[in-house]
Amino acid sequence: MTIDKLILLVEDNPDDEELALLALKQGKILHDVVVARDGAEALDYLFGTGSYAGRDVRLPQVILLDLKLPKLSGLEVLERIRANPATALIPVVVMTSSSEEADLLSSYRLGANSYVRKPVGFEAFSDAVQKVGVYWLLVNQVVAARRA
Repeated sequence: MTIDKLILLVEDNPDDEELALLALKQGKILHDVVVARDGAEALDYLFGTGSYAGRDVRLPQVILLDLKLPKLSGLEVLERIRANPATALIPVVVMTSSSEEADLLSSYRLGANSYVRKPVGFEAFSDAVQKVGVYWLLVNQVVAARRA
């Protein structure tokens, strides 16, 4: 049985969103991508609430999470993901432009699986996104039976 893999990209910057999607495509990481543009939308998607109420909950294989988000910060989103048994084991990769040591420490304390600083420049950014995608979608093994 094959499982269609899904990426949840939580990104409020339209330029970074476009670059991430392009990088995934160029890296031939052709899985479905759902984009949430703020922290509240990300949680609504994951838990089937708000504008996502009533849909079949399809959990992502990996979440690419920015920290600086409107409505709820990435750290708040991460904390809620880890607090819910249905989402607690989903790999979360923090992808941020923050170079603050406090953000790095908080991310790992709250259960981030990885912390990637967004490189400046398309080539470096594209390379980072592609490597993250390959590792978390193709190399890493995940728990298969997760339901919301």
